[in-house]
Amino acid sequence: MSQSAVKASGVTDAPDAGRWKALVFIALAQLMVVLDATIVNIALPSAQQDLGISDGNRQWVVTAYALAFGGLLLFGGRIADLWGRKRTFVTGLAGFAVASALGGAATNEAMMFGSRALQGVFGALLAPAALSLLAVMFTDAKERAKAFGIYGAIAGGGGAVGLILGGFLTEYLNWRWTFFVNIPFAIVAAAGAYLVIREPKGGRNRSPLDIPGVILSTLGLVALVYGFTRAESNGWSDALTIGMFVGSAVLLLAFVIVESKVKAPLLPLRVITERNRGGIYLSLGLAIIAMFGLFLFLTYYLQIVKGYTPVKTGFAFLPMIAGMITGSTQIGARLMTRVAPRLLMGPGFLVAAVGMLFLTQLEINTSYAGVLLPGMLLLGLGMGTAFMPAMSMATMGVEARDAGVASAMVNTSQQVGGAIGTALLNTIAASATTSYIADHMGGAASRSQQQLVQLEGQVQGYTSAIWFAGGILVVAAAIALTLINAGRPGGSAVTGSGAGEEAEDELRVPVVAH
Repeated sequence: MSQSAVKASGVTDAPDAGRWKALVFIALAQLMVVLDATIVNIALPSAQQDLGISDGNRQWVVTAYALAFGGLLLFGGRIADLWGRKRTFVTGLAGFAVASALGGAATNEAMMFGSRALQGVFGALLAPAALSLLAVMFTDAKERAKAFGIYGAIAGGGGAVGLILGGFLTEYLNWRWTFFVNIPFAIVAAAGAYLVIREPKGGRNRSPLDIPGVILSTLGLVALVYGFTRAESNGWSDALTIGMFVGSAVLLLAFVIVESKVKAPLLPLRVITERNRGGIYLSLGLAIIAMFGLFLFLTYYLQIVKGYTPVKTGFAFLPMIAGMITGSTQIGARLMTRVAPRLLMGPGFLVAAVGMLFLTQLEINTSYAGVLLPGMLLLGLGMGTAFMPAMSMATMGVEARDAGVASAMVNTSQQVGGAIGTALLNTIAASATTSYIADHMGGAASRSQQQLVQLEGQVQGYTSAIWFAGGILVVAAAIALTLINAGRPGGSAVTGSGAGEEAEDELRVPVVAH
């Protein structure tokens, strides 16, 4: 690394000898957070029954976490920059473990909702700290590619692993263990991180905390996530849903104005206005919209239409996990130092779109081996290949003092993308299902024929939404190919990009993350 590169990166230490050990504990913490997103969904019906949660309130088991996590991510990233990433990481793990214990011990719905919100608060500390630690510890291009390959595979495939683990725990123990299982994860990760992580010096951002920015960003993101969550259950024309979207737009616009004027902004606009990072955040958010919706529809399809048990459903997702691991660690990590990131991300999203194309062929009696297996394999392969350079590039070239907040933006694009995906694709599916049943129910004379029409209507809804999700992936690929113009790590920016020498030098330095 040249002296100018070292200066630009803000990293003056030699590479930490314990960085690969540290990666194990950082990856373990990331796996815990990603698992939690899907493992609780599997347990929700059992928990709802045990705690007497009404159908109208059950969404808060998911929503309470999403609002706290999504709303506080930027604040969590800034705390990591200010307070120290290692300390923030360990604190986040400890708090997440305590919140998980409260969730597992819940005796009523209020205790459950409170524990989920608390998980979201500490998750918002943990997730940006984990990615930014990875970014500042791995500065060599080849090592960075391997590290982010592993991290990308976990970020992409962990949700599917959660379906398997959630199925096992719910079916063979009880729903409470889907919360208790986080505790050993957190203890091992926190103890390991405390002992082996050595954060590089000189990377703290000791500027005063931007309180107006914290308030505006938190309220704006909470309103946005809640708006999409409410749209899913109450419809897009609901007055409060519309009010949330309008309020979110006003708050986030005010946030941008404040950030452009204050001396020490919560989110320095230089982090998101740089062409490559902006392209990463946008394309990644779109890809998550497609992926989150698909997880939901395939889970419903396998359990309701095909009659799979929770455990069998989890195992049915294994090809997607295998594809993500292969794409991230074998394709993305190996090619990251040889080709420009956009040449991995664009084709990766397109391969995933081909996987979606397979899944649009779903019918009631569809063969798993003929349609589901190749579709999920291609989807996983494409997403894994694209996620790896996206995770790395999102923080590449960022000054060390901005590492946490740049990492938080990756999480924010994923969290907002997930909320949009679930609400938007659910609405499309429900509309297609209603339309199909209205058109075909008249010809169903017997009860069995009516049930068949209802099942066919559900499948029609799923495939309509999957078509839409495939289109979103094509748009994500187009954005990645046109906006992202950085050269391969260690190379220069793509010629003709209009980037000056300063921008090119910045892109050569792999300095920050999630």
